[in-house]
Amino acid sequence: MAPDLVLLQPAADGVLRLTLNRPQALNALNRELTAALEQALDRVAAMDDVRVLLVGGQGRAFCAGNDIKEMETLSGDDAQALATRHAALMDRFARLPQVTLAVIDGHALGGGLMLAVAQDLRIASDRARLGLPEVTLGFNPGYGIARFLDIAGGGPGRDLLLSGRTIHASEALRIGLINRVVAPPTLEASALKWASEIAASPREGLAATKEIVATIRASTKGREPEAYGAALRTSEAARARIKAFSAKRREWAG
Repeated sequence: MAPDLVLLQPAADGVLRLTLNRPQALNALNRELTAALEQALDRVAAMDDVRVLLVGGQGRAFCAGNDIKEMETLSGDDAQALATRHAALMDRFARLPQVTLAVIDGHALGGGLMLAVAQDLRIASDRARLGLPEVTLGFNPGYGIARFLDIAGGGPGRDLLLSGRTIHASEALRIGLINRVVAPPTLEASALKWASEIAASPREGLAATKEIVATIRASTKGREPEAYGAALRTSEAARARIKAFSAKRREWAG
């Protein structure tokens, strides 16, 4: 029997832990993991006793992004449809009544970084590495650019979008992309302590504040899925780079 791709585990009073459980693929987002996340969020939204949701990844990465192996098989139309689905999934985190906190250890790249950015707050170990490598493969991030620029706006956000470089947790902290950096052995305890402090506030106030923030930034939508699908629909060079990157990722994963 296949393991659950998303684990939901109570962590403390008012705090729930959501864990991406695809460590053999560095928690890369494929269709199956996407469906599991959608189902998990249905459950979380109905949990009236949960005030804070911790979002993390099992194993050596928070989330390595969209599954490159799956991307090799997608048509442009399929890529656009999946990116649209991912965009909706990220928006659902903003609509949760619970405060969400990304717990980042290892890599958070591409869609994985956008998953972290979709949370209200972010804490990382000092071995975390973050980046948006899509531009180096010949296409744009498929979703989340407006939210990303909202958090790491101005020059720093554009730098990461246009250079495709990967940055250390300390630089991510400096540009405001993450809120706190701690030593790897203390990451889980530090995240739980922070979540418990937030969970001490009434759920109504937390939910109302989240709703106001979501409403304020709701007017800044881009057309990332369409551009992403177009790149994979028309560019054979982009597909070749995806294939090469996939081979390199397999070597990296061991």
